Amino acid sequence: MGLYAENTRVPVSQSRADIERLLERGKAKQYGTAIDYDLGIARVQFKLQERVVRFTIGLPDRKKFGDGVRFERAERQKWRALLLVIKAKLESVENHIEGFEEAFMSQIVMPNDRTVSELILPQIAESYKTGRMPLALGPKPEDRDA
Repeated sequence: MGLYAENTRVPVSQSRADIERLLERGKAKQYGTAIDYDLGIARVQFKLQERVVRFTIGLPDRKKFGDGVRFERAERQKWRALLLVIKAKLESVENHIEGFEEAFMSQIVMPNDRTVSELILPQIAESYKTGRMPLALGPKPEDRDA
C-alpha cells in the first residue's frame, strides 16, 4: 500500500490554506500553520473547545530527497496527510464517535507548553520496559513547571 496522496500535485500552500479553512469552519480560534525547514518540522496549532491543540510533523529529509522534485512531492504528501488526519478527527467529534479530548488527546497542549503525548509517551515506554505501571500518569515533578 502506498502513502496517502503520494502523487498529489496540490501545493503545500494550498494544503495549509485548506487546513486553516477547515479549522475556521470548525470554529477554531488562534489557528495557524508554520514551517521550519532548519528544524525539519511543520506545525499546525489552534484553540478549540477551550483547549490548545498542536500537531507537529517531521518534514521529508532534504538529504534523502534533495532539494528538487522528489522533496517537493514528499512535502506535499505530508501536508495532504495532515489535512486528512485533522479532518477525520473533527468528523469523529462532530459525529459523536468520540469526544473532542479523546480525539485530540495526544495533541492537546498542557500549561507547560508540552503536548500530552510528549508527557505520556516516555511513561508508556518505561511501563512496557519494566512491566510496572507508573505511580501517576502525568509529568515527573521536575517537568510540571517546565
